[in-house]
Amino acid sequence: MDVVAVARSLQPLVRAHADDGERNRRLSDPVRKAMATAGLFRMGAPKVYGGEEVDPRSMIRAIEAISEADGATGWTLMIGVETVGIAFAALAPEAAAAILGEHPDVVFSGSINALGRARRVDGGYVVDGRWQYASGCDGADFFWGGCQVIGADGEIERTRRGHPVSVQVIVPRAHYTVIETWQAAGLCGSGSHDVEVSNVFVPAERVTDLYGAGMRVDSPLYRMPPYSRLAFNKVGVATGIARAAIDAFAALATEKTPFTTSALLRERPQAQMAMAEAEARLRSARAFVFEAVDAVWDAARSDRPATPEERAMVRLASSHCCAEAVHAVETVYAQAGITASFPSSPLERLSRDVRVVPQHVMVAPSAIPAAGRVLLGLDPGTIVF
Repeated sequence: MDVVAVARSLQPLVRAHADDGERNRRLSDPVRKAMATAGLFRMGAPKVYGGEEVDPRSMIRAIEAISEADGATGWTLMIGVETVGIAFAALAPEAAAAILGEHPDVVFSGSINALGRARRVDGGYVVDGRWQYASGCDGADFFWGGCQVIGADGEIERTRRGHPVSVQVIVPRAHYTVIETWQAAGLCGSGSHDVEVSNVFVPAERVTDLYGAGMRVDSPLYRMPPYSRLAFNKVGVATGIARAAIDAFAALATEKTPFTTSALLRERPQAQMAMAEAEARLRSARAFVFEAVDAVWDAARSDRPATPEERAMVRLASSHCCAEAVHAVETVYAQAGITASFPSSPLERLSRDVRVVPQHVMVAPSAIPAAGRVLLGLDPGTIVF
């Protein structure tokens, strides 16, 4: 399956529903259904269960293509791809096969932050909790949420080193509540609301243990460092939005005659410089990501652990690229004039959307000095690496 071609074929539909998503603060149902039916949400899931299990470059480029049409839709797809892919690779084989067998077009939302409490009972866990920023949760079929494990004595179970024991639980849509809290300025249509679960039984077969049992599927995609995967897929959202902004500016520059002048915007040296700078920033940062991701992917295919330096490069490249995407959009936005400030201009939404991406911890600026520590022979100084 050529996931990039499929994503590009859906761009007109995504664009047609982008305003609805922005207004309703959730992904439009026709778009979600089309992406699910086309198999895009399954592109990171194991082949053995019916997933596509595509290579990292293809995954990034497919997310990028959807994000060119609408950043919020691209973000929701990205979260769905990550949760379906990682959750199914970590599930017991029988449970993973059963869920995909019953729901071939399954859509997941999730948050692996251990904000829930999972109390051990016979046959599974009773779960309570509330998770923030659960992108796409309202229309998902399942929610995958991280929980601290509560023992029979009512206390948090701990590892030998004293860290809380955590698991991740899969809860059907009918058993969780969406609390509409997503009032952010950008990526409005991602519907990144809170999810609440109250006294819900989750059978053991629908529980994963990322930090214990880990992945149960042994193939290259699931040998990759999990935090590398959680970083590089976000790049596709940022670069897709930035590409749309550069293209929108180019179109504007061929039509707009700035106030007090008689020449088109594209004749201005400042506009020409902005266009060139934005292209250079985006293309070079994107190339760095692919170079770094290819190295970790080659390690996974060779069945060897990625080195600390290779992992550091992925985190550095991903955070750097998201920052450069913001700079690229800001550069062309500044030369577009007051036109860019109105909702009628695509640059208005694009400038809001792109700024949200590097707010995520996986691609935040904080990953850059952590990578620098590793490159200088130190530990990263964070467990999220």
